[in-house]
Amino acid sequence: MKLFIQIPCLNEEATLPQTLADLPKQIDGIDEIEVMVVDDGSTDRTVEVARECGVKHIVSHGSNRGLAAAFSSGRDYALAHGADILVNTDADNQYCGADIAKLVVPVLENKADIVVGCRPIVDNPEFSRVKKLLQLCGSWALRRISKTTVRDAPSGFRAFSRNALSRIFLHSRFSYCMETLIQAGTTGMRVTSVDIRVNPKTRDSRLFKSIPQYLRKTGGTMLSMFVLYRPGAFFSLLSAPFFLLAAALGLRFLVLVYAFPDPSRTHVPSLFLLSISAFAGFLCLLLAVLGSLLGANRRLSEEQIFLLRQ
Repeated sequence: MKLFIQIPCLNEEATLPQTLADLPKQIDGIDEIEVMVVDDGSTDRTVEVARECGVKHIVSHGSNRGLAAAFSSGRDYALAHGADILVNTDADNQYCGADIAKLVVPVLENKADIVVGCRPIVDNPEFSRVKKLLQLCGSWALRRISKTTVRDAPSGFRAFSRNALSRIFLHSRFSYCMETLIQAGTTGMRVTSVDIRVNPKTRDSRLFKSIPQYLRKTGGTMLSMFVLYRPGAFFSLLSAPFFLLAAALGLRFLVLVYAFPDPSRTHVPSLFLLSISAFAGFLCLLLAVLGSLLGANRRLSEEQIFLLRQ
């Protein structure tokens, strides 16, 4: 059983040595542990530091392409080099390296395809009240969309089985965390979580610079993934307000015409708005059907890529 530990990096020369030092050297049930650094266009000595620390597997982008692209490159490399399990951790040493042993247990026992390490969000003294609230609300929303039970959706500390790695297809450029959960829920992969520990903060996040930016990127990613993976549900929900408005206008028209007849009033504006609302509702339903058909075609393409990867 071969385990690859993947570390996406962007200018991490200061924190990478400690992150590498904290990684486990052996784990029960694992025969080989390989460490891989994915350099996403670093301009400092990240690559040199990785080599000095004994890292043999280094994937370099040459330019900054984003966390999702870094994860995808590492995934492809790990599959090509015979990985049975891939663990992703952050280069800022946020997550306790020793807990990788806990992370891989459900995969080793064939009880899960993806395991998410859940941080102590409420009890974490380094998280502000606003961040705790956003983390909890975001995880709740993602559970509704992805149909999973993960309590810490933004956590990047994860273990993937070889089957899960072969079935993951990323479209987002912001982060892989949310998309992999939504895709896992829609394709029937088994997802579970384990409680993990965190280390003291070493630097600010590089995924976002402010809370508004985080909300904009996260909200946009969740919405686009909802449309991509569940277009039928999305456009059906979108049609509901239009049909409700059309029904309300139609009921109002009947009441005014038959209960309070007034020959001087033609109600043309209301009927015009009713027609527009009904047409918009039917258009959304049409998009739901079309999206479902395109989704079926996408799943066939993904199945072909999965078989090629296998």
